[in-house]
Amino acid sequence: MTQLSTVNVLGICGSLRRGSFNRLALENAITLCPADMAITLAAIDDIPLYNEDVRQQGFPEAVTRLRAEIARADALLIATPEYNYSMSGVLKNVIDWASRPPDQPFEGKPVAIMGASAGLFGTARAQYHLRQSLVYLNGFVVNRPEVFIGQAATKFDAEGNLTDATARDLIGKLLVALRDWARKLSR
Repeated sequence: MTQLSTVNVLGICGSLRRGSFNRLALENAITLCPADMAITLAAIDDIPLYNEDVRQQGFPEAVTRLRAEIARADALLIATPEYNYSMSGVLKNVIDWASRPPDQPFEGKPVAIMGASAGLFGTARAQYHLRQSLVYLNGFVVNRPEVFIGQAATKFDAEGNLTDATARDLIGKLLVALRDWARKLSR
């Protein structure tokens, strides 16, 4: 296999809220990524609640689209909020739909995780639960740096720009690690 010249990353936000801190973190990641990386954001607001009865009749169109986007991407960047010490139901639902057989698209996929929350721990517990799900799916998660944007309301300006220098630096380093991981795994 040849080395990837541009690493194409699919960003998935575990929140549906337009002004979510996690969506803002993903949008800022687009501006912080290396020149040889491109990030596009997945639309997940039309993914229905998982129902095996529905899946047995075929994947809904929105799920088919998302599964294809995940499969085409060289890597994934997932931003997760933290609800009740875990990932959001929205994100878990997306993973449950996308990972159903056949050909679940997380298999062997390089993945980076980050998260922002109003609390002090910046989604640390949610990220660890997400990592567990990705281990089962054989997604290859970047180990570090870990990006936990705590007290997120103080880290973004009114236009949605990430103003915290440490968080910006960590996201930049995470994206470089994701790019390098994707290239290593593509060999």
